[in-house]
Amino acid sequence: MPRLFFGLEIPEAIKTSLLQIKTQVAGARWQSRGQLHLTLAFLGQVEDQQVAVARDLARGVTQSAFELNVQGLGCFGSPEKPKILWAGVSPENELRELQKNLATALTDNGFTLENPSFKPHITLSRFRHPAGSVASLLESHQGTLFGLMPVQDFVLYKSTPGPGGSVYTVTERFTLQP
Repeated sequence: MPRLFFGLEIPEAIKTSLLQIKTQVAGARWQSRGQLHLTLAFLGQVEDQQVAVARDLARGVTQSAFELNVQGLGCFGSPEKPKILWAGVSPENELRELQKNLATALTDNGFTLENPSFKPHITLSRFRHPAGSVASLLESHQGTLFGLMPVQDFVLYKSTPGPGGSVYTVTERFTLQP
């Protein structure tokens, strides 16, 4: 059974900017270039026969293309004991609409999402215990603009566990309306 999620690819120039954030912080497991993405809907393990259903539902999502600013940093958990360090995106309205349309199509047709509440972000690092503070990183990059991200499509990723973390492979691309 494949492990799947829908998400947005991050342009290479923005990945380069985001990877420059990497610094020594206790417990940090930094994401690699190939792991940087924005999750829209995490399906987890999916029965083989359900993969085609998920793809068909995604093809039915109609929305116009839009742009996002990748800007600033935040964290889940407290800055002194973070669980995840992330880069933010704005404005969120069109992105939230895309995520809601996709999530509704999936859940109305029997899929269970592993991330039912949606907080738009790009994960930069996950932390093991004990985690070091990211307060200075948050402060120094509060308003940093990492780039403008055109959103012209979303993708279905297959996640394969590996020794250096999961490897994400695009299995299909779903184009938004111009």
